[in-house]
Amino acid sequence: MNIFGHELKRSLRSTLIWGLIIGGTIMLCVFLFPELKKELGDMVDAMSDLGGFGAAFGMDRLNYGDITGFYGIYAGSMLGIGGIFYAAILGTGLLAKEEKDHTADFLLTHPVTRTSVFWQKAAAMAVQILLMNLAVILLAWISIRWIGESPDWEGLCLFHLAQVLMQLEIGGICLGISAFLRRGSISTGIGVAAFLYFLGLLGNITEKAEAVKYITPYAYADAAKILPECALDGTLILLGLCYGGAGILAGWLWYRRKDIR
Repeated sequence: MNIFGHELKRSLRSTLIWGLIIGGTIMLCVFLFPELKKELGDMVDAMSDLGGFGAAFGMDRLNYGDITGFYGIYAGSMLGIGGIFYAAILGTGLLAKEEKDHTADFLLTHPVTRTSVFWQKAAAMAVQILLMNLAVILLAWISIRWIGESPDWEGLCLFHLAQVLMQLEIGGICLGISAFLRRGSISTGIGVAAFLYFLGLLGNITEKAEAVKYITPYAYADAAKILPECALDGTLILLGLCYGGAGILAGWLWYRRKDIR
């Protein structure tokens, strides 16, 4: 039974909607940049001196009057929040929805093992995350080319790569959680994503919370840390992928012997 293809087909519409909403919002902001750039003037220095609020969103490290910095601030917020919520909702619902919709018994009566069901759904999740990001990147690229700006493309590519990795980590953790849920709860996934997001903001605001960078994926996916140096933190990425992988592994081990009703 081709569960992988079925999951992709069933979720294609929602994947494209998420991509269009996030990408469309970023596109709108990029279209506003030329006019904002004319009016910014001394406001650039003022926005970089907003204290804790500015630090939380990287305004102290990114140039608001430059398309690369502007994109990092706005796309970093919109894709950062929207992307992890999408990954969390997707991951949390993959397994639990079969019990919630009372389709688990029908699914498992087919000649397919639980291991196959689990890993096909995990693969479908990864592909859906990639498709959503491709839609966002395409719309962002069109908008930047449309206004005639020349950003640091290498830096933006690294930023989007980090966003994909962050979403895969969140999706993996929430997929593991999904295996333990009886009926499924989107709020659980959103809660996990929101908790990690605010941990990331906390880590940006104060050095006393520097240790949170080893917990939250925002530590390696933050545009304010990627774009100035045009580099990724390989150690934190590896740690994040281990978290996501551990979530998937725990979910698989539990799902194999779970009493499905």
